[in-house]
Amino acid sequence: MSSAAVPRGLSLWHAVGRNRRDRPSLEGALDVDLAIVGGGFLGLSAALHTAEKGISVAVLEAEIIAWGATGRNAGFVVPNFAKRDPHDIIAQLGPARGERLVGFAAGSADLVFDLIKRHAIECDAVQSGWIQPAHSPPALQKTRSRVEQWARRGRPTVALDRPAVEELTGVRGYLGGWMDRSGGVLNPVEYARGLADAAEKAGARIFEHTRVASIDHLGDGWALKTASGSVRAGKVLVATNAYGGPLDRALRRTYFPLKIFQIATAPLPREIRTRLLPGGQGVGDTRRNLFTFRFDGEHRLITGGMHVFGPGADTRVPRAIWRRLAKHLDLPEIPPLEYSWSGMAAVEPDFLPRLVDLGPGLIAGFACNGRGIAMTTSMGKVLADWADGTKPQDLPLPFAPPAPIPLHGLTRHAPNMLLPLSMLRDRLDG
Repeated sequence: MSSAAVPRGLSLWHAVGRNRRDRPSLEGALDVDLAIVGGGFLGLSAALHTAEKGISVAVLEAEIIAWGATGRNAGFVVPNFAKRDPHDIIAQLGPARGERLVGFAAGSADLVFDLIKRHAIECDAVQSGWIQPAHSPPALQKTRSRVEQWARRGRPTVALDRPAVEELTGVRGYLGGWMDRSGGVLNPVEYARGLADAAEKAGARIFEHTRVASIDHLGDGWALKTASGSVRAGKVLVATNAYGGPLDRALRRTYFPLKIFQIATAPLPREIRTRLLPGGQGVGDTRRNLFTFRFDGEHRLITGGMHVFGPGADTRVPRAIWRRLAKHLDLPEIPPLEYSWSGMAAVEPDFLPRLVDLGPGLIAGFACNGRGIAMTTSMGKVLADWADGTKPQDLPLPFAPPAPIPLHGLTRHAPNMLLPLSMLRDRLDG
């Protein structure tokens, strides 16, 4: 097994990207209506949609565009919630707010692919569907309910029996499942770079290597300080997700940081490639220790997983994920592991995205719980309405002050620490 070198701290998508161009760091003082901290999907989508309204906006990225979770995921575009279904979201939030949040998620993948078409973004995008196979009888029952709930809201969903799952995925052993035809896959770094280009064409200003050191309230807005400049803004969006560091310590206690590894194999031989996912969909099954797979534009197999704490995780975990891939896909020979990387996701206890109220005109968009591409693109669009004067309470997302998780210092690594139990329960289900 060999592994290609990935630029330090980055991913396959950065290594194979075609459209990288440097952007300047901020020098001197700048005045804008909206300042955005973070150059990922959320920040770039918000910048694009805000600039299209004729509102002045600047993005301040500490590293490079798509350096954080935006450039470290697997490139799945999924228009629904992790572990949550419409009926229980409505039960939690009430009919009016619940349906608005469900509707927000329902059209999120369509928005992604519409932006790609409208701005001619070259990112190997394929909108052929997202498939969730069921690994156990209880999971199959959940998928049956899930597909009905989304279908009642006009979504292009379809229930899949065992033969249909095998035909679409090329994988035996699943009992059935469902598919949302509006989902798909893409190269996330190229998508983010395309959003950045489109935002700049609309009038947004984007700065790289511009780390925000502080955000201070002024009488009529906010002052952001960087190493070589400053920004005065009427409103500020913190779009760092799990990569905010010490910028706002209250935010760090509102989510669980989840380290996720991704790997990519060498390109597969044609005979195996045509058996697996002939339609080019993305797959994420119902296991607690989630199994995902997809192909990139060069026919590499891509999958990911979590890790159990311990020494050598950066080497040990990719190898374990590589072996798991061969087992689940029944591969006669394992394609060499060509790339591996990791990133941090932010997970909320209730698995819902939210807007966090940090002060008058200061909002953080947070925790899309593994649904980042679709959710954050849509979140950016609705936050452009906030920049244009809509009250945050009138947006379709939950909005509240920071709600620290009790005993966060002890429980913040719970998702990784509980992985062995999740794996055991998956085996018992089977």
